[in-house]
Amino acid sequence: MPPVVKNLLIINGLMYLATITLSTQGIDLVNILGLHYFSSEKFQVYQLITHMFMHGGFNHVLFNMFALWMFGYMLENVWGSKRFLQYYIYTGLGAALIQLLVTYFRISVLETQMDPASIETVMREGLGVLDRGMNYTNDEMATLNAMINTPMVGASGAVFGILLAFGMMFPNTMLYFFFLFPIKAKYFVIGYGLVELIFGIANRPGDNVARFAHLGGMIVGFLLIKLWKRKGVY
Repeated sequence: MPPVVKNLLIINGLMYLATITLSTQGIDLVNILGLHYFSSEKFQVYQLITHMFMHGGFNHVLFNMFALWMFGYMLENVWGSKRFLQYYIYTGLGAALIQLLVTYFRISVLETQMDPASIETVMREGLGVLDRGMNYTNDEMATLNAMINTPMVGASGAVFGILLAFGMMFPNTMLYFFFLFPIKAKYFVIGYGLVELIFGIANRPGDNVARFAHLGGMIVGFLLIKLWKRKGVY
């Protein structure tokens, strides 16, 4: 296994174990290192990077690390460790910025439907409400509070960037969907991207998945690969 993929797997595994261990001591590592919206009291610039090493549960970290291992090791062997690490960080960072931009537009639209007093209440008290494991009964206030004060975590943006790169590098490689149904990598990537776009636009209530971060990782990955090709360093 190439070194960057191996070390990313180790770091993410250790951070997940640290999250579980520290939670027993009353320390919420997700709230500290997860990426908050920039108007939240808990937003810190370093979270743009640290959120990529945090996960919301065992299934979350398992899926991301399995995909990183499955697709990442081939890319690192072809590109080399330095370029692969650059790609991983850039796509993860780009995904986070795109998700924040989408959240900004959604908040702007939502605030036009709310009275100023409700918005001010959320900005002043919302973080404390969530910290107590509660939220507002008013749907608009609850949605605004969740968007501002719920942290985004996970390596999914970078992982989806890796998936996109694999589809571009090895378009005709056969993958097995649910380990049963064969599909070429290029069609798998296109299909996955369309599903994320549909769910992202639908914005279903209760869907806490950062769909546009997934798409953002793919978009940044696509642009980065095209740039490298144009510069002749790909």
